[in-house]
Amino acid sequence: MKTKSPSIGARSRRFVLELPLERPDGFGGVIRTYTPGPQLWGAIEMLSGTERLRADRPEQSLTHRITLRYREGVTGAMRLTSGLRRFAIRAAADPDGSKRDLVCLVEEVRA
Repeated sequence: MKTKSPSIGARSRRFVLELPLERPDGFGGVIRTYTPGPQLWGAIEMLSGTERLRADRPEQSLTHRITLRYREGVTGAMRLTSGLRRFAIRAAADPDGSKRDLVCLVEEVRA
């Protein structure tokens, strides 16, 4: 299935790929922080927004599709930021195998 990728002009949003940095917490677990990595240009498209109750409090979940130029090694442990917005990467794939685009399905993280 051939997907239509956004034009270069539509990729007007600047993202920073943040890389995870894990260190021991002293109790057998880890503390995960993120360090800024490369800056990338991409297009963002909102997919869905849901609201659910969790522990008797409303919680919102916003999912997006972010299209970047192809890049090796992007995993679900990384995240993308744009300004003050943070996006946890849930999946990243090359949609047609041409190594032209990298499509990331992300969920917006509320601080």
